[in-house]
Amino acid sequence: MIRIFKHYVPQHLLLLGFAEFLVFVLSIPLGTSLRFAEPILTDKSLLLTGLVYALVMMSSFTAMGLYQRHLRDGWKGVLMRIGGAFLLGFMVMGLLFYIFPVLFLGRGAFALSILFSMLGTGLARGVFYALSDKEALKRRILVVGAGKNAALIERTLKRKTDRRGLAIVGYVMLDGEDVVIEDAAKLIPHNRLLLDIAEELDVDELVLALTDRRKVFPVEEVFDCKMNGIDVVELISFLERQTGRVFLELLHPSWMIFSDGFRRGPVRLAGKRAFDIAASLLLLILTLPVMLVTMVAIKREDGGPVFYRQIRVGRNWRLVPVLKFRSMKVDAEKAGPQFASENDDRVTRVGRFIRKTRIDELPQLINVLKGEMSFVGPRPERPEFVEMFSKEIPYYAERHRVKPGITGWAQICYPYGSSKRDTIEKLQYDLYYVKNYSLFLDLTILFQTAEVILWGKGAR
Repeated sequence: MIRIFKHYVPQHLLLLGFAEFLVFVLSIPLGTSLRFAEPILTDKSLLLTGLVYALVMMSSFTAMGLYQRHLRDGWKGVLMRIGGAFLLGFMVMGLLFYIFPVLFLGRGAFALSILFSMLGTGLARGVFYALSDKEALKRRILVVGAGKNAALIERTLKRKTDRRGLAIVGYVMLDGEDVVIEDAAKLIPHNRLLLDIAEELDVDELVLALTDRRKVFPVEEVFDCKMNGIDVVELISFLERQTGRVFLELLHPSWMIFSDGFRRGPVRLAGKRAFDIAASLLLLILTLPVMLVTMVAIKREDGGPVFYRQIRVGRNWRLVPVLKFRSMKVDAEKAGPQFASENDDRVTRVGRFIRKTRIDELPQLINVLKGEMSFVGPRPERPEFVEMFSKEIPYYAERHRVKPGITGWAQICYPYGSSKRDTIEKLQYDLYYVKNYSLFLDLTILFQTAEVILWGKGAR
């Protein structure tokens, strides 16, 4: 993993992205050269068009979820996403050709360029999937411990896509710790020095996953490994890096205090505010026709109010009147506050569509412009639920250290949930965001939100 502005990005995805970026840039001059049967690869205007085309296509690929760290679709699903990305990119480039004539390409040259980029990305992904599973190219991990904490790795990273780029070579059993790992082939007795075991297995990284360090912790042996060039990392940091969430069952106050996150500063806050205003104004302009049609549709369905104000908890636990398009019947909560359920009969016909497409959230752009919310952040929750969860779930209150958002890391990483377990899972992603916030992470979430909307993930 490579850390970019505090956000962990898998190395193999960076290499894939770089390869596809080159494919997109070069496909424009290649397609044009073939169309006119002469080499014009160094034409500056074509390189500019190629650069713009690459940025558009990389954004489209991201929006279609093609750079997810755990993309679990089969080949059919990946091809559908690639087809959707090229269709989106084609439409955006057509608009840019109209607005900026300097970028214009003829139909023949552009068609050949798209063909080149399709073949190039297909080849790049074929090589990527073939090489990413090669054992020789994986980061080799040795886990110190074989108890309850170590079993979290087996339980969390159980799919092939979860372990892409790494190989767990074994679990070292320490005296006094109950063994929970079931794979006997990976259990390693601690009958010699950790450094000897690590060197024999050609280990790149040591993960400390002891259930209770007060009983057994081979300090000198771990230090020897570190001094001999083997990376050493705590289990909570390892799982944070691999999954993009902070595990509550491993979380302790000292880790939060001494970790390189959970920081705020005037420059960072000013940058986030500038991003919020720019993104909200742009989206308001782009979605104004959709919002007007939605207002008419809601009014015509049952004659009730178009907007719905609901009190939510904002930054530092201040109450915020969040604005939404009404998607439920007027008397939906006559029995009191409750979570939305699947196939909820309180949802209107128009409401079902706008909730699925997230159109109901668009009025919250006004909240963002007023400074009550951010464009990206933990979703705002109702005071009744915040009070209940703060008592029942450790560290739940920490998600309110930042402004709530229209979209967030938890929304793109975890489906809609209405149970306490779902709330705990989403909190772990929210804490990752609070800890590792950056403009880069905000942009990543913004692009990937498009995939959540286009593929209808998690809405109710």
